[in-house]
Amino acid sequence: MAVAITSQMVKELRERTGAGMMDCKRALEESHGDFEVAIRLLRERGKAQVAKKSGRSASEGSIVSYIHGGRIGVLLEVNSETDFVARNPEFQTFAREVAMHIAAASPRYVTRDEVPEAEIAAERAILRTQAEGTGKPAAVIEKIVEGRLDKFYERVCLLDQPWVREPERTIGELLVEIAAKVGEHLVVRRFVRWELGEALDDEGEGETPA
Repeated sequence: MAVAITSQMVKELRERTGAGMMDCKRALEESHGDFEVAIRLLRERGKAQVAKKSGRSASEGSIVSYIHGGRIGVLLEVNSETDFVARNPEFQTFAREVAMHIAAASPRYVTRDEVPEAEIAAERAILRTQAEGTGKPAAVIEKIVEGRLDKFYERVCLLDQPWVREPERTIGELLVEIAAKVGEHLVVRRFVRWELGEALDDEGEGETPA
């Protein structure tokens, strides 16, 4: 039995997702009025749209700062395709949320590609030694190592980290959602995080290459 999709339902879904009115109506029709399914449909379509734009140049954007309690400071660069989107409230809110997340979660890199090969190899060796201690077959050990390596990336890579406000979403997923809303390719380019009293040997940790 078809569910009547009302304008109030469309409005509510739009408020929850930021998607266009027609996109919300279509998603509700396809999901037979199930909001959770409709939200999932909109997110998947947003990812597809963002993927199509991923090759575009993103050289505009904004540098935002965040200071927490006078003890932790973050500088973050987020790029967009146009200055118009860089001034968009959705974009600005996203950039500030990510800066606050960095202050709380202490990532060291933006993406997995930035992690030095030597660091990955060292972590993999430690994980393999730990897994071999379980006495399980080699094939199982390799799966254990790869699974735990994903957890390592969650600790050190910003886009892999669960968002501190909503841990069911990663920062990478949040980036895709915002990019879909503003209709442009967005890039978290780099960041630096300082904490009062850090050892001099740690200076620069958290800074990512240009």
